[in-house]
Amino acid sequence: MCALWTAGDGTSSVGSQRLSALASNARIRHPDSAGFCNIEWMRNPFRLALIAFLMATATSVPAQNKPQSMMPGTSKAQECGPIVEGTLKCSRFGFTYKTPFGWVDRTDEMRAESNSAQQRDSQSAPASLGNSETLLAMFERPPAAPGESINSAVVIAAESLAEYHGVKQASDYFGPISELAEQRGFKVVNEPYSFSVGAKQLVRGDFSKERGKLTMWQSSLVMIEKGQIVSFTFAAGSEDEIDTLISKLSFSARAQP
Repeated sequence: MCALWTAGDGTSSVGSQRLSALASNARIRHPDSAGFCNIEWMRNPFRLALIAFLMATATSVPAQNKPQSMMPGTSKAQECGPIVEGTLKCSRFGFTYKTPFGWVDRTDEMRAESNSAQQRDSQSAPASLGNSETLLAMFERPPAAPGESINSAVVIAAESLAEYHGVKQASDYFGPISELAEQRGFKVVNEPYSFSVGAKQLVRGDFSKERGKLTMWQSSLVMIEKGQIVSFTFAAGSEDEIDTLISKLSFSARAQP
């Protein structure tokens, strides 16, 4: 999309929902992240759902020409995508995302890089090889391109719930998310709280990071669907931009069985 954003007046439905949820203290407690670090986290540190925290501050995305691979048990009919006329449809998890016009699609590169990382992990710890997949990775401009503003990004990913023994519900996943965010210099703005996208209930957490005179805002929406942890991570230069990116997400009445 264009480099210039139109600032909202803070009264959008997404923004109002966030304020309403916080005002009513509709927050969800998540467990101490220490339980996630020592074994599972260190054994397989390349977690797709958290990759936006790394990529949003990276200087480049390495080009890869490796073939894509589907998650085990996934047929072509269940795949998410490809993007058609600016829209990603994922019948498997029942969502649609309207991608920002003019943004750079890095899904294939990040998917190939994740496959490579998982292969490296499997050599040292076969039991931890992850059933993970990048469903969408888009940036306002190429990560290597210089700019005077925050490079906004959207990353959607899915991981096997079985790999996270301490995660029983979506809010639990914010233990490792918050840990990695703090390692990258982010601060927790809002603890996990219930958040609805249409009739779909998810859990949301908000973070921010000072970068010189700029502030990077980042929000993650998480749900558990069909044995997978599905995360929607948004990075931008303001809360209004975050709300704009989230507003492009919608859910169908029922996900594909």
